[in-house]
Amino acid sequence: MRSYPTAAALAVALAAGSAAAQSVTTYHNGINRHGEYVVPGLTAATAASMHQDSAFNGTFTGDVYAQPLYWQAGPHTVGNVIVATETNLVEAMNASTGAVVWSTQLPPGPPSNQLQCGNIALEGVTGTPAIDPASGLIYLDAVTGTTSATVRHKIYALSAATGAVQPGYPLDVQSALAARGVTFDSTIQGERGAVLFFNGAAYFTYGGRSGDCGNYHGMVVQLAPSASPSVAGVWSTRADRGGIWAQGGSASDGNSVYVTTGNTSGASGWGDGEGVIRLKGGLAHTTSTLNYFTPTNWLTLDEEDLDLGGTEALPLQAGGQAGSPRIIAFGKDGNAYLSDRRNLGGIGGQIALQKVSNGAIITAPAIYNSDSLSLVIFRDGNGLKCSGSSLTMLSVAPSGTSPISEVWCAALNGAGAPIVTTTNGSANPLVWIVGAEGDNLLHGYNALTGAAVFGGGGQAMQGLRHFQTILAANNHLYVAGGGTLYAYTFDQ
Repeated sequence: MRSYPTAAALAVALAAGSAAAQSVTTYHNGINRHGEYVVPGLTAATAASMHQDSAFNGTFTGDVYAQPLYWQAGPHTVGNVIVATETNLVEAMNASTGAVVWSTQLPPGPPSNQLQCGNIALEGVTGTPAIDPASGLIYLDAVTGTTSATVRHKIYALSAATGAVQPGYPLDVQSALAARGVTFDSTIQGERGAVLFFNGAAYFTYGGRSGDCGNYHGMVVQLAPSASPSVAGVWSTRADRGGIWAQGGSASDGNSVYVTTGNTSGASGWGDGEGVIRLKGGLAHTTSTLNYFTPTNWLTLDEEDLDLGGTEALPLQAGGQAGSPRIIAFGKDGNAYLSDRRNLGGIGGQIALQKVSNGAIITAPAIYNSDSLSLVIFRDGNGLKCSGSSLTMLSVAPSGTSPISEVWCAALNGAGAPIVTTTNGSANPLVWIVGAEGDNLLHGYNALTGAAVFGGGGQAMQGLRHFQTILAANNHLYVAGGGTLYAYTFDQ
């Protein structure tokens, strides 16, 4: 059993019949960003037969940092895998064959030499889009404009069925915020976080770019989707910088939206950096300690570029379904921070702070929840027990003097973000990850023991980025590389 609804469950609840329950409409398959997927028949035994599907051939143009999504229009139809690239190409491919169903080319974005800083050769769509299950519309942020004078962040809405850009779009983020008196410079503001669609609104998160140039701010923009889209709310760090960097962007527990922020600059008092922030619809700024947490050494983290905000904060029920409402975040300082969701605690108000890595934690974690267990898996740049690049699994208890404990670790040559699969929501939990920018192979592990169930056999994938995570859908595991969508299947 899960503690929160996945994107699939939300699709049923919000619009029965508009999309089948198998659709994956958001990053890590849920507004809670847990990365839990149900794949019937995929057990430790059948995982050994995992292989690239020779019947699938999916190609496109451009590099991919975003997670692919999956849209299935009906219970008895083959769905489409939707990929968004840095060339601003959005393409839907038949999930069984890879054949192109529709392809939408948005206006091109800038090469890196037209931006003040950055490390993406050609920047377009970086953050994972989200699909509104009720309307079947895909929401995404694309950087457009080929020169520094024309660069803009644009929010688009596309039909998941046809790829058509909807009337009234795109929305120019810079111009829309200027109309509200908010400064937003598209040449220094970056957007690598996933879009969150929650409670009828789309949430976009912004930070800076690699190199930390300019006095950008960490920002959340709430979009009011309509034929005439508008900004319904904006939240910004009070101090300069404090970017929202996490691949998952923002997460929700079904009541609130949570973001993590990175290092601010020049702050003599705490100005919203290095924190876990709780937001409500409308994004009103509050300084109540109920709604934020930051470590006591936030200034040191600022000065040493040890961002708390390298990954999204994940809401969970510690100890399983009937456990305690918690939220866990990880930092570039190698620490795990556990807070009470009912009262985040302000400065130094965490329930637990525990060293879990000797290196920076900067790729998205995942969570396996059962009736009695809360396990959190993350990619570890330099593990405490498994030195070097590895995976580390933690258990989070509802109480006790040390509620965070290490369950297992396993060596990993690469830096992808993990997911968890089960056969029915709780049984046969497996962890899957790609060795991105390492061996570039697919790896599988028993989630309870760490034993390898699939050792990455076959040819290495090409063009993987270290943010890359896996889409599980249609009895396949899909991975987006440079110009290729890889599809893995197993013998049942």
